[in-house]
Amino acid sequence: MSLPRARPAVPASSVDFGGSGMADQLGITLLYLPSYSPNLNLIERLWKFVKKTSLNSCSYDTFAKFQAAIDQCLDELFTTHAAEVITLLTPKFQTFEKASILAA
Repeated sequence: MSLPRARPAVPASSVDFGGSGMADQLGITLLYLPSYSPNLNLIERLWKFVKKTSLNSCSYDTFAKFQAAIDQCLDELFTTHAAEVITLLTPKFQTFEKASILAA
C-alpha cells in the first residue's frame, strides 16, 4: 500500500514564511488553523496514534524499553499501521458553511 504524494503542509501559525509567495517557491501548502486546534494539526493526530498504539495499558521497566516501543511504532507507520495512518493523516476536514449556533 502506498501513500498518496502531496505537498508538505505546515500550520501557518507556527512558522512565518513571509507570505504565501515564499511558501509556493518552497512547494509548501500553508494551513491557517485556529490558535488552539489539536484535532486539526496532523502531528497531534500522529502523536495520539503513537501513544495509543505503543503506550496505552503498558508499563516499561526501563526508559530504553519505553523508547524502543515508540521507535517500533514509528518504524511501522507505513507498513504494519499503513491503513490506519492514511485515514489519520489527511488534510480533509469537515467544515460547516453558514452553521447556525444554538444557545441554551
